[in-house]
Amino acid sequence: MKEEAKFYEDFEIGETKMTPARTITETDIVMHAMHSGDWMPHHTDAEWCKGQPFKKPIMHGNGTFSISTGLTFLGEKLNPHAMSYGYNKIRYPNNVFAGDTIKVETKVISKEEHPKRPTHGLITEAKTTLNQKGECVCYAEHILFVEKRNP
Repeated sequence: MKEEAKFYEDFEIGETKMTPARTITETDIVMHAMHSGDWMPHHTDAEWCKGQPFKKPIMHGNGTFSISTGLTFLGEKLNPHAMSYGYNKIRYPNNVFAGDTIKVETKVISKEEHPKRPTHGLITEAKTTLNQKGECVCYAEHILFVEKRNP
């Protein structure tokens, strides 16, 4: 599904979309450890993990967030009227393991005027990453800085 370019006025509170799914691999976990420098044993030491309640290495929260962010761009056309303004409320309520399959539901939850730029508004999207069981494994609120059609 390719989304067309949208101005601020085109976004509607409550509109939702779902990304394609992607399975997390052991390579994803190791590559994130390499990129981030986070080699904590709960991510990379299978023997150590056997003695923990979760029993096997878990994906880094930030790795899950990064992959989730990438999933939201799959199949989408670049919107020349919007850019990322940042993220709020990033949470990791459940672990992600190699073999889990995730997808992201995006829902527009607010629209507001930009406090300093009358030519733009702010759109906030709730991005809920779900595993194959339908459990939330990552939640973030993405704020978009979006040009107005008629400022």
